[in-house]
Amino acid sequence: MSEDIKHYFNGLLQKVSGLYCILVTDRDGVPLVKVANENAPEALMKKPSQLSIFTQCSEQAGKLHLGKNKSIICMYSNYQIIHFNKLPSLIVTFVGSENFNTGYVLSLEEQIDKYLDDLRVAVEASC
Repeated sequence: MSEDIKHYFNGLLQKVSGLYCILVTDRDGVPLVKVANENAPEALMKKPSQLSIFTQCSEQAGKLHLGKNKSIICMYSNYQIIHFNKLPSLIVTFVGSENFNTGYVLSLEEQIDKYLDDLRVAVEASC
């Protein structure tokens, strides 16, 4: 199960220029799948539990009454971070350079969902 996901994500890492890492975590920020290259931000790789803040941000964004939050994109001087909301069980995070192709990564959401089905079921069963 997770080997297929890792293989798929490693392929994306090679294909998308400027993409540094892909993390799949549970809602509490516990890493389930992690693929990265040498450019991945060290602080994020050492403590991915910081990503649990996404759950809170997504819940706050929901208070705008515009529907369910699908993703959050954060842009920094040296990085971009794209969080895909797969709650209640998963969060998928892409980290890349400040100029990697955000639109392309966003277009992969449906394709990514196919690989996450087994992982989602396993996480939901353990809760």
